[in-house]
Amino acid sequence: MTDVFEIRAAGGVVWRPGTHDDVQVCLVHRPRYGDWTLPKGKLEPGEHPLTAAVREVAEEADARATPEVRLTSVRYRSEGRLKEVDYWSMRAVGAGGFQPNTEVDAVRWLDVDDAVALVSYPHDAEVLAAFAALPRVTATMVLVRHGHAGKRLTWSGPDTARPLDARGWSQARALAPLIALTRPSRLLSASARRCVQTLDPAAATLDLPIEISGDLDEPFAGQQPDERVLAAAARMAALAASGARTAVCGQGKVIPGALERLAGQTGDYHTDKGAGWLLAFTGDRLVAADRL
Repeated sequence: MTDVFEIRAAGGVVWRPGTHDDVQVCLVHRPRYGDWTLPKGKLEPGEHPLTAAVREVAEEADARATPEVRLTSVRYRSEGRLKEVDYWSMRAVGAGGFQPNTEVDAVRWLDVDDAVALVSYPHDAEVLAAFAALPRVTATMVLVRHGHAGKRLTWSGPDTARPLDARGWSQARALAPLIALTRPSRLLSASARRCVQTLDPAAATLDLPIEISGDLDEPFAGQQPDERVLAAAARMAALAASGARTAVCGQGKVIPGALERLAGQTGDYHTDKGAGWLLAFTGDRLVAADRL
């Protein structure tokens, strides 16, 4: 019996504005297979799927793109092995001069209906249908919880001054390239030192300042938790309404409630330290929240 190994891959439905109110999406032609498909490719060892998706779109379609919403994942057999491909919708923000090569010899930008008709595989059509069902995204936000900062009981100073520990700094460095994929124009942090430090590597990568916002802080002694949740949700909604791409670092007692408020429904929004979300908005309305 032949062993079956799973292949992990990632790609994107890359879109750009069309001639009217419609959008165009990108397909690539692969001469080896003689097919039209969505740009995608295998993950490199240890690579995050979102990083791979953006990289493969750049390599295959010569499109620089920012991820917006996680779409459906597809699974199928490729040369006898089970393959899983994760997809994100992505907005094209730039392109170079495409040059045909042995992997991709043509790129086409098409209306969604025309792309569905052209793709060679039913699973690509399903991914395009999931994309077509999305509302138009006007802003994205990466929301992260600060990295590990030791234990509160072992810290003798003010809790707001508690710094990241070695594990927390490792988490912050791992978050930086994921944050950079979304090309934020602003970085905002709760006032706690560990929150600011969690964004430090991203700030260095992007050459952006970190803005401090008390609206993102946890409740202080005697304050009602709902007050902080409402303040954080309102701050995030205002950022989204501005249309800017942002990255925000908050705290564990605020993030779940703020996301519930923004989503307008209950859900599992618990966020581990050093973890986060890719949020997509239409105006100030949250339309997608995907764990990083």
